[in-house]
Amino acid sequence: MSDTTRLLDQEFTADVCHQLLPDWKGLDIRISQLSGGITNKLYRIRSEKGDYTVRIYGDKTDLFINRDYEAHTIQEMAKVGVASNMIKYMPELGVTIVEFIGDSIVLTNDHFLDSALYPKIVAPIQKIHSSGVRLKQIFNPLVEVMKMSAILKRLDARYKEFDISGTIQRLIKLSSIINIPENEYTPCHNDLLADNFILINDDARDRYDAPMYIIDWEYAGMAPRYYDIADMFQEILVPRESEKGIVAEYCNDENFERTLFLIDLFKPFPDIYWFLWSLIQLNISKIKFDYYTYGKTKYDNAVENLKFIENEYGVAV
Repeated sequence: MSDTTRLLDQEFTADVCHQLLPDWKGLDIRISQLSGGITNKLYRIRSEKGDYTVRIYGDKTDLFINRDYEAHTIQEMAKVGVASNMIKYMPELGVTIVEFIGDSIVLTNDHFLDSALYPKIVAPIQKIHSSGVRLKQIFNPLVEVMKMSAILKRLDARYKEFDISGTIQRLIKLSSIINIPENEYTPCHNDLLADNFILINDDARDRYDAPMYIIDWEYAGMAPRYYDIADMFQEILVPRESEKGIVAEYCNDENFERTLFLIDLFKPFPDIYWFLWSLIQLNISKIKFDYYTYGKTKYDNAVENLKFIENEYGVAV
């Protein structure tokens, strides 16, 4: 961990690249820091030998991320064709290096309003869920929320303005209503925010196997596929019409109502998960970010969604 902290805190230079990739010594190396990471630090490094993304793990992220599981997921999802290839996994230094996906744009929430993009957005999600891959982590949404709550308690961080225990009790009741057994779980990304979708430019399509890739697999695991999409909706926050359009594309109009119902019931779970995650980050992270406001927004969204499912479906917890 001392090596990880040192890399996290120091300037990322060519000498650091040489430490990570000794065969790059003597080469012209271009380094740029990537935006978007609120847990880790991300850099793009380029030389005549490759174009890579370097992820330096955030401080104490081992509290809730198993890096061995993450590395396994990246390797398996690269085989499926939805993730970039693993170059180097160095947990002793707190570093993962993958191929950088160039000739592309990072999606924003507004892209999810464009129905013409729905096939490209949905295709990699379908590939993940139907891949048949067995990921090493079991991501039971209720269990993971309770794990996050336990971590927050161990940090002795108290936030009386939020009814954490009462909300978790409501999620326990909701989970019993949903009642999806773990043997029905599929591979899931579990963090499908817009920033994690990489769309290949049209003029570069012949150089890539797919039009869309997904990055950042830290939270991936075997989970309910409805949770994965619910998490995405709670990140991109598009109008209801757009949600329905994406769900229709995902299920090819088969079992549409049932699929939408289960997605809606899962919506409070990712919000409470990321709410608790943000309060943990507020106490441990060295990266400058307004974790409190981010978390409060998630909490408020969860409360609103609990009201929504009661009004929409009569599901009161």
